[in-house]
Formats: sequence, C-alpha cells, structure tokens
Amino acid sequence: MIAPLTLAAGGLADTAKDIAIRFGGDPILFFSNVISFVLVCWLLQKFAYKPILMVLEERRTKIAEGLAAAEQSKQQLAEAESRHAEILVRANEEAQKMIAEARASAAAIAEKRQQDAIAEAEGIIAKAREAIEIERARVFAELKREVARLVVATTGKVTGKVLTAQDQARLTEEASREVAA
Repeated sequence: MIAPLTLAAGGLADTAKDIAIRFGGDPILFFSNVISFVLVCWLLQKFAYKPILMVLEERRTKIAEGLAAAEQSKQQLAEAESRHAEILVRANEEAQKMIAEARASAAAIAEKRQQDAIAEAEGIIAKAREAIEIERARVFAELKREVARLVVATTGKVTGKVLTAQDQARLTEEASREVAA
C-alpha cells in the first residue's frame, strides 16, 4: 500500500515509478496495449459501431415512414368514412325524393282515374237519362194514341152514333191536349 506521506513528499513522478515497479509495469507493454486499444476502438468504430448506427437509423426511418403511412391511412380512412356518410346522406335524400315523386305520381294517377270514373259515370247517367227521355216520349205518344182511341170509342158508344173522321180527329186532339196538361 502506498503511504500518503510518500505521495506528498516524493512527488508524483516517484509515485508513478513506485506503482509501476510494484505492479510490474513495463512502458513498452503499456504503449503497445494503448495502441492495441486504440486500434480495436477504431476497428469497432469503423466496422461495428457505424453499421449498427446505420441500421438503427434505417429502422428509425422505416418506423417514421410506417407511422406516417399509418397516419395517412387514418386520414384516408376518415375521408373515406366521411365520403361514405355523405354518399349515404345523398342516397337517402334521393330515395326520399323518389318516394315523394312516386306518391305524387300515384296520387295523380288515382285522381285521374277517379276523374275518368266520374266522367264515365256521368256519361252513363246522361245516356240513361236520354234513353229514359226517349222511352218516356215513346210511351207518352203511345199513351196519347191509346187515350185518343179510347175517347173516340167511348164517345161513339155513349152517343150511339158513328163518328166521322173530323169528329174523331177533333176528339183525339182534345184528348191529347188534356193528357199533355
């Protein structure tokens, strides 16, 4: 062990010599070890440390690119989802519009069919009234003839004489006026 007083009194150079002698230090061996150490450090720096740093930098770059790609994918996904939602909204609006148009078209068709049915019914009613009027006029004319024939026949029987054509015409006309009134 080195005495503390020796360090102070003998100086630093003596202490270094004393250590070298005690531990068997050889200056040539020491410098060769230092040169070997520096050479190994330089070789490790050149062939191990720099390639490892390059690989680590490449990995860092790839990770950064991957994160950027993931972020871009998230943005694209968000954009796609917003476009999807927008397309759904537009499709829903178009569907609602088509439904409204279909309802309006159905209502218009129903209204037209109803109007056609009403017009057809009115036509049928008009034809029926016309037919009734024609039938009524025919029955009324037949009734006039029959009443006139009955009046002439009754008058002839009641009076007991044979009526002339003038008398028959006059009685027929009077009976027709009476029936018409």
